[in-house]
Amino acid sequence: MSLFKARDWWSAVLGEGEEFDQGCLCVGDVDNSGSGHDKVVVGSYMGMLRIFSPHASKSSEEVPADAQLLEVQLQNAIIQVELGKFVSCSDLLHLAVLHPRKLSVFSISGTAGNVEHGDQYQLKLVYEHNLQRTACSMTHGTFGGVSGHHSLCVQSMDGMLMFFEQESYSFGRFLPGFLLPGPLVYNPRTDSFLTVSSARQLESYKYETLAVATEAETRQDQDLSVNSGGKRLTPDWVFVLGEQALEVCVPSFSHSSSFIFILGERNLYCLRDNGQIHFMKKLEFNPSCFLPYASVRDGTTNLLLCNHTNMLLVYQDVTLKWAAQLPFVPVATRLANFPELKGVVTSLSSDGHLLCSYMGTDPSFFSTPKVDAREADYEQVEAEMKRLQKLIREATRTQDILPKSMTDEDLTVKVAVSSSMDDPSQALIPDIDGLLIPSITVQVKLKANSVIQTSKLTVSIQPPLAVTQDQFILEPMDIGSSTSVKFSAFLNGRYLPADLKGEITVSYNSPTELNPTGVPKILQSTFTLPLALVCVPSSPAKTTKFKITLDTNQAPVQLSSIFSEFSIKSEDKDGNSLAFQFLPGPKVTLLASKTSQRYRIQSDSFEDMWLVAKELVRRFDQYFSKLGVKDFKKSFSGPLPLQEYFLSVDHHFQLRVSAKQYQDLLSEQAVQFRAIQRRLLTRFKDKTPAPLQNLDTLLDTTYNQVMALADAAEENHTQLEEAFVRLRGSTQLLVLLLSLSQGLTPEQTAILEATLLPLLQDTPQLGWEESCDAAVSHLLRTCLSRSPKDQATSLAHTGAQILGLPRDTDRLKRHISLLCDRIAKGGRLTLASEANVQVPAQVQHLAAPGGIEPIPEVSGDGEDLPQEATKFIKKKHSVKKVRKDKKEESKESSEASVKEGEAADEPRKEKKETKKEPKKDSSSKEKKESSKEKKERDRDKEGKEASKELGDKKVSKKPSAKVKEKKKEPEASED
Repeated sequence: MSLFKARDWWSAVLGEGEEFDQGCLCVGDVDNSGSGHDKVVVGSYMGMLRIFSPHASKSSEEVPADAQLLEVQLQNAIIQVELGKFVSCSDLLHLAVLHPRKLSVFSISGTAGNVEHGDQYQLKLVYEHNLQRTACSMTHGTFGGVSGHHSLCVQSMDGMLMFFEQESYSFGRFLPGFLLPGPLVYNPRTDSFLTVSSARQLESYKYETLAVATEAETRQDQDLSVNSGGKRLTPDWVFVLGEQALEVCVPSFSHSSSFIFILGERNLYCLRDNGQIHFMKKLEFNPSCFLPYASVRDGTTNLLLCNHTNMLLVYQDVTLKWAAQLPFVPVATRLANFPELKGVVTSLSSDGHLLCSYMGTDPSFFSTPKVDAREADYEQVEAEMKRLQKLIREATRTQDILPKSMTDEDLTVKVAVSSSMDDPSQALIPDIDGLLIPSITVQVKLKANSVIQTSKLTVSIQPPLAVTQDQFILEPMDIGSSTSVKFSAFLNGRYLPADLKGEITVSYNSPTELNPTGVPKILQSTFTLPLALVCVPSSPAKTTKFKITLDTNQAPVQLSSIFSEFSIKSEDKDGNSLAFQFLPGPKVTLLASKTSQRYRIQSDSFEDMWLVAKELVRRFDQYFSKLGVKDFKKSFSGPLPLQEYFLSVDHHFQLRVSAKQYQDLLSEQAVQFRAIQRRLLTRFKDKTPAPLQNLDTLLDTTYNQVMALADAAEENHTQLEEAFVRLRGSTQLLVLLLSLSQGLTPEQTAILEATLLPLLQDTPQLGWEESCDAAVSHLLRTCLSRSPKDQATSLAHTGAQILGLPRDTDRLKRHISLLCDRIAKGGRLTLASEANVQVPAQVQHLAAPGGIEPIPEVSGDGEDLPQEATKFIKKKHSVKKVRKDKKEESKESSEASVKEGEAADEPRKEKKETKKEPKKDSSSKEKKESSKEKKERDRDKEGKEASKELGDKKVSKKPSAKVKEKKKEPEASED
């Protein structure tokens, strides 16, 4: 931050909500007064053209109105304004205004006023050019060395340079290798144009080269324009910048200066006219704009450089001479001469702050406010310290991830679901196979406890359920005011939803003293739709494929009292059976035993039993809680239907594989389609006609294949969405049965559901199979591991894994089965178990920083050997046993190695034995060390012999069978 501020000489704020950029500011004698004093011309993206004649105001009040000479609203946005001799047969300055699709040249004339209102200025259109392409920027100069008037060059957004000589259009050329437009300037000393291409390099094109190049009626590929007339356009020289340029400037204030200045994102470059670098300066800030100007010292150039920290820096070549603070970030800066002051720095910000300033020496000091020096009340400080420590202890004692909700809410949301269906129904589908689709009304009431601004209500519901309106824009609410909205929910598909719950999300702004505009907040509320929305009563089915039996500890209850709305229309008068005919087609039957306390749910569709099972459990809890039964328990004693569940998993996985195959085929066909198009385009552009060689037929066939694949991929995507919804229903049914069979708590059930349902929907990048497998594997390695030591080892080895579409579902199904088995054996689901496990000392070295595991040294006793080293020793000694029949002299070494392998297989046993052995003296330690060295020498010798034996092809079949059996041993022990 600079010590000095730029002295404010004159300033103005231009409009409200307008935007400005680099080309929106220029200075000069626009009215041709001949006084040599400049006026400031400003154009905005909103189409406002303003002309100012600044002068110092004697009072500190607002800027007087006579400083603004003209303000005109043009029809189109103003991209750039320039002053020059743009009219033939006239030496006066005219104003060129660039619009997106038009180039206009105006004359500004002033008429002396006879009254106190002052002079009057008028804007007259001299001529205009309608552009065929969207303009980006323009430059002007004496193109071709013609003196006396200026020509204009407009750069379009697609890389075409359009040249205009006064009232006539000259020609247009496309820049080679163009991608995005960059800065464009004209160098009058070399009669060339400078631009920065998308390759981040400065390119120079001579006007003569552009004039004789290929005519640009339509944009052509440079590789295909070999046979066209004219010369191919190539730059005269190229300078690689390596970064995108913000602005390029060619100063012409002195005939001796021959430099080109380029302002990059991180560097400032100065080049000579031939493209050789003169100097470069690395910037330590983000620049916004710059302006070279004349220096009093020969051979140097001064620069005004503005950055995004509101600084105005003055450089003499690469030396910083002055720094001043500006009140805003300028996007354009110019030097102007006014009647009262010359060399005024005129700056313009992106939001319309226009400032004329000069360098001053008035320092800006910040003085800290005085504070009342008072003695500290130690009793009060100690009481506050105790209170804060108590809050910290309470916060660290709980392990909740989400913060607790506030007691006083700014907004109260109540959701009420109607008890009866709508008449008439609001469903988009009138019926499915003759069954009418009903709809139900949901009313949301909101009551404000404080001032609420700009609130928005969003309704989210499970597919294929839909609502008549899912977004509501609410009016601002005062304290105590209330409002309500209504919408209808209905089934909008030929399959069942995975859940009947919906969610209401209200986003609003609550104003505070420090933030009057409001602090954004979100409030959520859930509601449950009735089961009657997706099913109707029907006759019970006697034979079904899938059955589930639930047990209770209370006397049997008639189903008519549990499902009263369905029992009225049911055909069963005893109340022991009830059938639900779902609208998409499947039927679920519910049976109650007359003697025992059992209830059976049966259906031909496994996943469709989930809604009935969930509703039965929920209504049982409500029924017995109303009766005051506190020890009500429900359970599931049968085997888990894992094979039925795996059918849904395989179906979903096959659809995902098909989607990947369709995507690959579409990519291949699209590449082929584009290649044929290029071939045909080349044939059509060729001046000498040539036969198409059935390319048109191949193009039509490829197009039909692409469309057929696209339709098949879209249909597969629809089936995949339906399969995922069915998979969610099956998974939730499995979670319910597992929680009932093992008596899981609600917290454990939530962990299990989050593990088996980590995603609410599939994405092309991440699917359910790999997400579920990662979550289940994490539980098996942590809280459901076999022992604390295995858990600590797995935690030390845990690293980031890349999730992707697996080859098959065998691994996932094996892990899910293992998860259910370990929970059935008493495994405890918890998220805090990892933090409570202490990592043993022999495992701590496995988790090295940076994820690199150090290679442990192999000890002679084989006690601390890792698993991989144990495998290697077993395999090596099994090969050693093959050579046992051939060489009897190595018997002793082989026996020693076998003992080591047995020691590696049973490390715990050896550890227990070593605890029982008494301590040995130093002589026994020396013997142990010598035996270690001998064993290492024997191991090296055996390794060489084993490697030779592996290369021998004459090994007998009987020993090889032993080798295979020995290799299988560590794998079996590992499993």
